[in-house]
Amino acid sequence: MPHIDLKFYPRGLSEEATQKLVDDLSAVLINHLGTTDKAISVMLTEVQPDAWKSDVYDPVIKPALEQMAKKPGYTL
Repeated sequence: MPHIDLKFYPRGLSEEATQKLVDDLSAVLINHLGTTDKAISVMLTEVQPDAWKSDVYDPVIKPALEQMAKKPGYTL
């Protein structure tokens, strides 16, 4: 039951572009984890740049740096 919780700066994606992003992320999980589309859930959350540190970096990224498979190339 893979779940992706993607947080990102607003990009003004259309509904079509958003669906393409979700489809592409799902395809990666299906390909690499051998899961099914019905087992995947995806959460997309737009975070304003001025809120990134307080809403994402400090509570989510910083405490989990040691466990991250890919660490960010920045610090805040």
